Amino acid sequence: MEISPSGSFWWEREDLSYHGNSLFLAGRDLEQIAQELGTPLFVYSAQRVRQNITRIRTALDKTGIPFSLFYAMKANRFTPLLTFLKSTGLCGIDACSPEEVLHARSCGFDANEISYTACSVSPADLAVVLRQKGILINCDSISMIRKIGEVCPGMEIGIRLNPSMGVGYGSVSVLRYSGDKTSKFGIYAEQLDEALSTARKYNLSVVRIHFHTGCGYLSSQLDAWNKIIGTCLDMAKGIDKLREVNLGGGLGLPHTSLDKPMDLDAWAAVIASNFSGRGLAVQVEPGDYIAKDGGVLLLTVNTVETKKNTTFAGVNGGFNLAVEPFYYSLPCEPLVCTLRGDIADVFAADAQKSYSICGNINEALDVWMENKSMPEIREGDTLAMINAGGYASAMSSNHCMRGVFRECLLP
Repeated sequence: MEISPSGSFWWEREDLSYHGNSLFLAGRDLEQIAQELGTPLFVYSAQRVRQNITRIRTALDKTGIPFSLFYAMKANRFTPLLTFLKSTGLCGIDACSPEEVLHARSCGFDANEISYTACSVSPADLAVVLRQKGILINCDSISMIRKIGEVCPGMEIGIRLNPSMGVGYGSVSVLRYSGDKTSKFGIYAEQLDEALSTARKYNLSVVRIHFHTGCGYLSSQLDAWNKIIGTCLDMAKGIDKLREVNLGGGLGLPHTSLDKPMDLDAWAAVIASNFSGRGLAVQVEPGDYIAKDGGVLLLTVNTVETKKNTTFAGVNGGFNLAVEPFYYSLPCEPLVCTLRGDIADVFAADAQKSYSICGNINEALDVWMENKSMPEIREGDTLAMINAGGYASAMSSNHCMRGVFRECLLP
């Protein structure tokens, strides 16, 4: 466990910390919740989610630029969370499939509160989406522009651009949606004239550009993100009816003690430097930043056993419940929910033991973290995997038929 020079844990904050020897989230003892509801269990803090949204809105307010905020539902589609978001009135929904659109509507969002950006779109997809009068549609391809024009000539659309540049967490290339490798997303510069010509053929008004070039970027990568914005604005110079620019999502958050939280004022300053005086409104679609650190995954330790020189702590959930640590190499942080003794004693250097935390899926990659120094772990203990509020339950599967879990939203 990494502790900062001040003596606190790098992940610790007011609403996520140890009280005595128990780990609390949003004022609730996580061990107690695990005992009441069972594990695997995702626990989300509604107030942390609200705080995350409020921080983004406060930073954008300072720019003086008109803006809209759309929560990327693919990060977490838990119905109570979505209905809570609707009740706040602080954001709309970013959807990327017809079912997400319909789910957002069922949670109370109006069509004009939904931004729809999808790829490989079929006529059946569009038949559902275009029934939602007032929905904001961003076209990912010339094919999509043509399909919309054939059934709804004269409507307003957005175009998703691909600037051949990307930015994401650390060196994880698969978190970048565009770059040197040609990707499926958006319309490239050399296709843009054809895309605009296709729109004109059907009297479609292009009023918006959209770009999303990666996930999890932090303050140190804002220079690269600034260049991406500039490139996309240059690409859009020939769009004479442009009134909105959707910057996508991708705002990151710390995964280790070496990561620094996103400086939202610096992020907003990049937006201001690019859009002040242009008469354009800005749209932002964060999902990860809003939801991820608002949730934890509680798991029970089934086995603790040393094999050769490695002690494995086997838990009752694996990569099928939260894929990012396994597929995207995003570090996770397992915490013991109930400590055996005073916090200073159990986290003393000589009291730590090395564990490899592994899941219960019969696949070799099913290891949460290797050789992690932690307080003593015993069978029956509850572990909390932090940063599990986004891109975890929403990407889960029933692999090995171990996909059963519960979710809980704390007020």
